Amino acid sequence: MNRVTKLLNITYPIIQGGMGNISNAMLAAAVSEAGGLGTIGCGTMSVEEVEEIILETKRLTSRPFALNIAINVSPFVDELINLGIQHSVPVFSLSAGNPAPYIPILHERNIKVITIVASVKHAEKAEAAGADILVAEGYEAAGINSSLELTTFTLIPQIVQKVKTPVVAAGGIGDGRGLAAALVLGAEGVQMGTRFIATKEAPFHENYKKKLMDASGTDAIIIGRSFGSVRRVMKTNYSTSLLDREKEGLSIEEFADFTSEAHHVIGAIQGDLDRGFINGGQVAGLIEDIPTVSELMESMIESAKAQVSACFQRLDFLTSNN
Repeated sequence: MNRVTKLLNITYPIIQGGMGNISNAMLAAAVSEAGGLGTIGCGTMSVEEVEEIILETKRLTSRPFALNIAINVSPFVDELINLGIQHSVPVFSLSAGNPAPYIPILHERNIKVITIVASVKHAEKAEAAGADILVAEGYEAAGINSSLELTTFTLIPQIVQKVKTPVVAAGGIGDGRGLAAALVLGAEGVQMGTRFIATKEAPFHENYKKKLMDASGTDAIIIGRSFGSVRRVMKTNYSTSLLDREKEGLSIEEFADFTSEAHHVIGAIQGDLDRGFINGGQVAGLIEDIPTVSELMESMIESAKAQVSACFQRLDFLTSNN
């Protein structure tokens, strides 16, 4: 048992990323039931909407799950903090903003706090504020990203070198090879979003899952770079049209409207890829099947073990030939 599994009271060091307004109880519960940490992303949803998902998740699993609040995205941060406390949610994931004011409040209730970071500076600040786990996210990841655009492969060792808090790797991870690589880089677990979309329990439109299955790594494109609002989405008619409009001088207000959670729902839930967008990370190029969540996670653990063993064998070969 490593520090991440011990702190979160889970079996496998695998965390589901927050998914904004397309978050749902079915997938969060499936991840938790399979031994990971399922997550409910609050996005811009109302307190009532989030409460409904929390209650349904608790009906589907008795295992730990997390509530992700994007601080600078949600208009209901204080209310959602209180809601999670009221329903005894054991883990909070805080992203897109300063978590420092909320960590003491949550720690007073023995709630674990995960914070999302994108640089050494962010990580050191989050550690000083008392975060229990740091999710270091490279810009390979789906959805809203840091404008710093550091890759996972370079970000993880930099942060691990500077902090004592357990680090979880996110961005570009979707199988046992990614898990093994994250561990070798010094992380103690992984967080995934895109890969969990392409699972049987994920209640998203088949058009979304098919787009991931058919994608190459270059089909996960960046929009919003000109506004300092980096978002990685899948290449669709909607996203390429939006990118063209951005190049032609789209205003930041128009961009915010076209990338609202309403358009996220239209793409991901309704499957209308001409009127809405779908988030997707570069790991989409590795997705070739749609397993159950349990099958995915178990295969990741077995594959990671095999990869680490193979690494030792290759290292022995190099050593023996010197």
